[in-house]
Amino acid sequence: MTQRFGGLAADVRGEAGAAPPLVLLHGLTFDRSTWGPVVHQLSLLEPSRLIVAFDLPGHGESDAQDDYKTEAVVATLDRAVTEAGFSAPVMVGHSVSGVIATLYAARHPTRGVVNVDQPLDATAFAELVQSLEARLRGPEFAELWSMFETSLHLELLPGPEQQLVRSTMQPRQDLVLGYWSQVFEVPIPTLNAMVDAALAEVRRRSVHYTFVSGSAVDPNYEEWLGVRLPEAQVVSWPNSGHFPQLAHPEAFARLLHQTAAW
Repeated sequence: MTQRFGGLAADVRGEAGAAPPLVLLHGLTFDRSTWGPVVHQLSLLEPSRLIVAFDLPGHGESDAQDDYKTEAVVATLDRAVTEAGFSAPVMVGHSVSGVIATLYAARHPTRGVVNVDQPLDATAFAELVQSLEARLRGPEFAELWSMFETSLHLELLPGPEQQLVRSTMQPRQDLVLGYWSQVFEVPIPTLNAMVDAALAEVRRRSVHYTFVSGSAVDPNYEEWLGVRLPEAQVVSWPNSGHFPQLAHPEAFARLLHQTAAW
């Protein structure tokens, strides 16, 4: 049954216990149902672990809001987590929610972060999106979104998981532009400085951090992350595409199960 906290729709399973709660956050244009295969596998390992899967603002059954910049989304998420009564959760964020989960951990009590396939060096993505801004704001949006969709490599997922992702994708132009507005408006050096500051705070707070990649991790990026978070765990599942948690739901559930000790 759908519950609501702070304007966000949520599915909740389990009850509070010794293990930190898991907060699951989906990627841009999707909804909380994409976590279904992972939650099922995790329920076999930890039947009572407290887990909440939220719909991000403007997605699924959650309320829309005027501002979708990262700080505003994190503030909404904090209200929802507080209203739900979750204390120092493990934040699990896929795609854009990898950024959201990281910034949340820099601002609010958090036991750990599992970042799913979202590199935090903003340079390459920001350069691409900024170069396409005028076209993304116009009638070419659907055509350009097809390019982004191709980069997800959904063909690498098993049939049921691929269908789940395709059936939940809702690439509304206003929503995508809203979540990318910060990338359009803020110079790339400033974006990177914001990321560096957030990671420095995550490190200062001794927050556990795991990065899960659906492809081989670029050694340069692994070095970049290691400089900022020396204790970060990097996990690579090549040939999984942008949804490694759905390409390997059992393995991903085991990874989340390990966070019970965080």
